[in-house]
Amino acid sequence: MASEREVSRMIKQGFLSSDPTLSFNLPSSTTPPRMKMVSNNGRSNRSLNNLSPPYTTTPVYPDNQTQTLFQIMSEEPSHQSKISKIMKEFEDLNCYGRGDVRLTVIGKDGHAQISMDVHKRVLLEKSGFFRDSLKGRDQGVVVQSVEISDCDDVEVYLETLVLMYSHDLKRRLMDEDVSKVLAFLKVSADIMFETGIVSCLECLEAMPWSEDEEEKVVTQLGHLQLCDLAAEVLQRVSSEPSTSTRANDIFLRLLSGVMQAKDDKARREMRTLISRFFRENSSDHGNRLDVSKDSLYSLCYRCLSSLTLCLSEVTGIDDCRVDRGVLMAQVAQEAENMRWIVDILIDRKIGDEFVKLWADQKELALLHSRIPTMYRHEISKITAQLCIAIGRGHILVPKDCRFSLLSTWLEALYEDFAWMTRSCRSVDKKLVEDGLSQTILTLPLLQQQIILLTWFDRFLSKGDDCPNIQKAFEVWWRRAFIRQHAAEPDNSHLQITVCDHPN
Repeated sequence: MASEREVSRMIKQGFLSSDPTLSFNLPSSTTPPRMKMVSNNGRSNRSLNNLSPPYTTTPVYPDNQTQTLFQIMSEEPSHQSKISKIMKEFEDLNCYGRGDVRLTVIGKDGHAQISMDVHKRVLLEKSGFFRDSLKGRDQGVVVQSVEISDCDDVEVYLETLVLMYSHDLKRRLMDEDVSKVLAFLKVSADIMFETGIVSCLECLEAMPWSEDEEEKVVTQLGHLQLCDLAAEVLQRVSSEPSTSTRANDIFLRLLSGVMQAKDDKARREMRTLISRFFRENSSDHGNRLDVSKDSLYSLCYRCLSSLTLCLSEVTGIDDCRVDRGVLMAQVAQEAENMRWIVDILIDRKIGDEFVKLWADQKELALLHSRIPTMYRHEISKITAQLCIAIGRGHILVPKDCRFSLLSTWLEALYEDFAWMTRSCRSVDKKLVEDGLSQTILTLPLLQQQIILLTWFDRFLSKGDDCPNIQKAFEVWWRRAFIRQHAAEPDNSHLQITVCDHPN
């Protein structure tokens, strides 16, 4: 009974047709709407298919086989509530009295059919489409009927039509979320509701978006092809070509800022964030944001200079007057920065030049040997990092470069191994041992012998304080004494004959 009273009130206000067989259901798909326009005597006007969006011309009659409005409203209270809310807003905004155009909105397959009496003057003033469709037609007819069919969302179409009566659209849209504003924008574009389009775009430009909403906004605006009108909205997700050329400078600034950070916790968090940016960027080959190889190596040279300077100061200071701990903290930070940049180089497959650069640091290696292990082991992590990358095939360098690396830094790695693996939970002992083993086994057999026999003596005296590369030792032994491979002469008699053939 309550539902019937509510519907009666809706009919009395001219929002619904007095025909009780009008019905609605939820729409199921999305295709462009169609419009039909007839006068109240039932005679059709000429076809409007040449307008945008496409429309047809037939009388508006409901399907008597569908459920009645009373049945649907009793089964769908939430839908009834939404329609009632739209009706109430229409009542509040309508200052023109009873309408002179009967507008029917129909969902997909004839479902969700709802009629309301609107005003021709409002349609002509607000909608470019209705101006083209209604102006100058049936001047002697009191009421015209317009049917919009195949609507994606009947409620959104009705609400958009009601928005034509609003005097402050931007304020009205403030209560809506991004998805609803996009829905209003689509309908406004369909019926060429200029004020609605502008207000929706202004609202979208000012609203915050989630990442999912951002995708919806970009996609929807792309489909609607609003061009210059949507340019300001998209400025937060797009840039002028000149901005992309500054990407290298932006990345370089971010990297430098992290490396010089004073707060340890903040430095770790931002280092993790920037590293993720690089991984995402490298996985998207079409991404325009990148940092050049030269910029990354300039940071490496900066770190090397700082390390050399810090170690020189540490070895030359008077313990009574200078706090060595402060300098060693700087050494640890610079070494950590270096490892971070090397990680980026390895990930981008441009770490080969750094292997040679690190192998040539004879002066740094000499200074390293003069500092207590508890302070210097951070530097040896760089050598371990390179051995792991070489052993996995992530860095490919000539054998001379590999041997030079081990000649310069292997002794330091042996000395610092115990501190590295015991004081740093981030260091995987087995990973370092495997990387070192594989790097040694890539060398010529005689160089393997020199390195592994030296390791054998050290391991016997140091035990677990020395990396256990026994597997590499076994492989070398089998290569040298069991599975000896000698180059056999090529005894094949391959003959190549060249013949001239007449044309």
